[in-house]
Amino acid sequence: MVLGIPDPWVWSAYLLCILVTVFCVLYGIVNWNRGGEDEEEQIMEELQWEEEEKKMEEDELGL
Repeated sequence: MVLGIPDPWVWSAYLLCILVTVFCVLYGIVNWNRGGEDEEEQIMEELQWEEEEKKMEEDELGL
């Protein structure tokens, strides 16, 4: 009996929830700012797409 819970499946589920929570917090801390290296490049690409789309719409309307 662990913490007054006689069934080992129940306390193992509680233990697993705690371990998963700790893992998720650690994973979040390690990967906090990862992936922002190419953000500038992505913004420039999106601006280029928008300009091309605008040109296509103007050509469609005959402006």
